[in-house]
Amino acid sequence: MNASWFRNAEDGVAALVAYALDRQLIGEEDIVFASNQLFDALHYEPQATFEPIQATAQAAKPPLEELLACLLDDAVARGVIEDGIASRDLFDTRLMGCVTPRPSQVVHTFWKRYHDSCESATDYLYKLALDSDYIRSYRIARDKKWVVATRYGDLDITINLSKPEKDPKAIAAALKNKGNKGSYPRCQLCCENEGYAGRLDHPARQTIRLIPLTLADEPWYLQYSPYVYYNEHCIVLSRQHVPMRIDRVTFERLLEFVTIFPHYTLGSNADLPIVGGSILTHEHYQGGRYTFAMARAGMRKRIVFPGFEDVEAGIVDWPMSVIRLDCSEPARLVELANKILTTWRSYSDASVDILAETDGVPHNTITPIARRRGQMYELDLVLRNNRTTEEYPLGIFHPHQELHHIKKENIGLIEVMGLAVLPARLVGEMDELKRMILAGEDPATNPVCAAHAPWAAEVLQRHPAYAPENIQNLDSAAAAAELDHIIEQEIGAVFARVLEQCAVFADNDEGHEALDRFIASVQ
Repeated sequence: MNASWFRNAEDGVAALVAYALDRQLIGEEDIVFASNQLFDALHYEPQATFEPIQATAQAAKPPLEELLACLLDDAVARGVIEDGIASRDLFDTRLMGCVTPRPSQVVHTFWKRYHDSCESATDYLYKLALDSDYIRSYRIARDKKWVVATRYGDLDITINLSKPEKDPKAIAAALKNKGNKGSYPRCQLCCENEGYAGRLDHPARQTIRLIPLTLADEPWYLQYSPYVYYNEHCIVLSRQHVPMRIDRVTFERLLEFVTIFPHYTLGSNADLPIVGGSILTHEHYQGGRYTFAMARAGMRKRIVFPGFEDVEAGIVDWPMSVIRLDCSEPARLVELANKILTTWRSYSDASVDILAETDGVPHNTITPIARRRGQMYELDLVLRNNRTTEEYPLGIFHPHQELHHIKKENIGLIEVMGLAVLPARLVGEMDELKRMILAGEDPATNPVCAAHAPWAAEVLQRHPAYAPENIQNLDSAAAAAELDHIIEQEIGAVFARVLEQCAVFADNDEGHEALDRFIASVQ
């Protein structure tokens, strides 16, 4: 990067230390120490005339992305690191780790602030995650996000572009380590990641900070996701590297967490493949300070569970099958949620393709989400089933083949709550699709966007002005802008259909009657 302020590593170190001071990552007493830590990491010997305190006071203050890019370019030029996304990410994390507070200091400050308010504590930790570049905010800004109105309310759509593409060396390293059960840390969610230098197939984590928690008398931790899909996207993880499991204790932990942090939502991915998240090997939950579309959805029908008249219950007006429970006493929610889960685990209704198990393999589970509404505790139980057939080899209650051009991956907790996390490939594919439509050409002839051709034909039927025979009559600039909006809205409509296809009880008369039968079996 060509930056006039950068002459050598001394300028970069001075600027980074000045940044850390400004963001209160370090104190005045840390200037010399932090400077020397950075020079060591950079394999650079400063001139005898370099005075850290004076240099920091006079340092330039470029944006952090530019600052780090200059230091990385210099390190590549001097042969300290190899060029490549993975190598650069490992190294800039190491540099930021030199100016990030020690875990003990972070934990002490967090709980000291918590005594003032829980919001003050999480505000501090989230700001630290941003300032330390653990969350690379300049990358998050590249994500595409929009909102689409549907009959279920406004759904959030995001194409996450924050995760860098792996370079060939990283891919090779991952293949080499595949199946290495002795690798350390065992996964990216283990607490042993805190301070870990990383490797080409595992991200560096010198800047991550974990807050110890006790949930259901067990040790857990709070941290933030480096690839935030929504505001204050947090992860709550077990100290133990144990598989995901939904049971009574899950409900206890979720409700205990929202007792400690009532301004946060917390939910768990399901514990079975297909309907679970991308990591099933380490028990963890996800939450944050965000109101998801599902939380805004009203009730389609009220329910009374005998023996639990003190619990307000109902079926949520949502594309998936959701039972909502509200009560001021979390213990009562745990009791009823566990009863529903136990019943669902063994429930079958072949008339709607639901089988509890086949050949001893279980299919039924739940995606639970906990939140607070004032003094009330609320628990949403999303019924899931991961059964497959020859017709639906990826799952009966999974996006079907005709929607795979938009979303083929698992529908986990975040999508269940109404936030689509779509693959980055869509950016290029949609750009090419729009170009083909505006040129009056057939998308099926272009391999980049051919998979979208049947869907594009449906879109053009709803918007005939963009059909090949009419496109020449449109103002090109205005048409391009309007087509962007149309495509975004149509993608959102596909996501609504994805959620409908993931419903174990369809949002129609037959599905409603089948859900009523299940609820009767609980009662």
